[in-house]
Amino acid sequence: MSETGHGGSTASETNAVRTPQEKGLREVVAAQTRLSDIDGENGRLWYAGYPIEDLAANTTYEEVVHLLHRLRLPTRAELDSFVEFMIEQREADKFISDVMPTLAQQTSPMSMLRTSVSAASAYDPDGWDSSPEANERKALRLVARTPTFLAQYHRLRTGQEMVDPHAKLAHAANFLYMLTGVEPSQEDADVLDTTFTLYADHTMNASTFTARIIASTLADMHSAITGAIAALKGPLHGGANEEAMKMLEEIGSPDRAEAHVKDRLARKEKIMGFGHAVYRTMDPRARILKRLSKETGERHGDLRWYEISEEVERAALHEKGLNPNVDFYAASVYHVLGIPTDLMTPIFAVARMAGWTAHVREQYADNRIIRPSSEYIGPRDQVWVPIEERG
Repeated sequence: MSETGHGGSTASETNAVRTPQEKGLREVVAAQTRLSDIDGENGRLWYAGYPIEDLAANTTYEEVVHLLHRLRLPTRAELDSFVEFMIEQREADKFISDVMPTLAQQTSPMSMLRTSVSAASAYDPDGWDSSPEANERKALRLVARTPTFLAQYHRLRTGQEMVDPHAKLAHAANFLYMLTGVEPSQEDADVLDTTFTLYADHTMNASTFTARIIASTLADMHSAITGAIAALKGPLHGGANEEAMKMLEEIGSPDRAEAHVKDRLARKEKIMGFGHAVYRTMDPRARILKRLSKETGERHGDLRWYEISEEVERAALHEKGLNPNVDFYAASVYHVLGIPTDLMTPIFAVARMAGWTAHVREQYADNRIIRPSSEYIGPRDQVWVPIEERG
């Protein structure tokens, strides 16, 4: 196969008749993976063969990280060793901590995360070692440290002292502790842990594809993940949970939800957190998050956001046949947990770090540079004229 890769053409074929592909490369297979799979027609999602429902109900996020990186669930001894390493890697490098006050004053949360991950490459203990073993360690450090970056950023921008990582808390619980300065209840920690599992991977989305393209050039792990974060920053990929929360706050009460949905649709505006590029029915992650939204609201004595969400869901389905995706009910879950709205997309990145890094390592393991073709639609055989004669 030529450098153009799957579906490409050589220079001698440029004038051949080709069937145009749908924009956005929909339905084009860009890679083979063992990490995750989707059945869009029936609303199913698997990680390494395990249904998302089973993983969300029975495993911790740390187990899911192990599953995505080693393609099997860990034994107790393996998990203990895995968790111990991740806990040891939570502390941010001094350089990142020193520059964080400037980032907190000058940048958005996603810009901070992109910059911090890029800068962290210079201080990674494995340096420029690109062996499989070193790349696994780099991957786990990124999973472990990105929550620290985000918590430090938020504490500083709100005029609070940074909180050191807690060596006795699990991944999700430690993030809430570093963010708020208060050790969370086990119930809240478990809810956040489940959302991390639900966001951990999702096949060939835009940010994952970006990471794999960069990895296919044999650029380093941090470069690939920096690119993934940059792709997630775009509002057509990440950001729906933030916009969904803003919509819920704008609606304000359940009785206003139907009119709000109708008004948005009449103005040809999107209902944020609804519809999906792959699922033709309800996103399986949304089913789980809907339950968590209700349970979390009940536990905190604040069901308003769940009730508004439920009415929006009902109206969107009735008016347009739209189903919620993972981001819709995640918004109310995060809000009730006390997470600021503008941190919701960065938290998506914190959770997806497991999948991004696993995809990068999978790309390295069986690599060929990703180089698709394009369809030229401009003019041909134009004649050059001197600049003085150009009209």
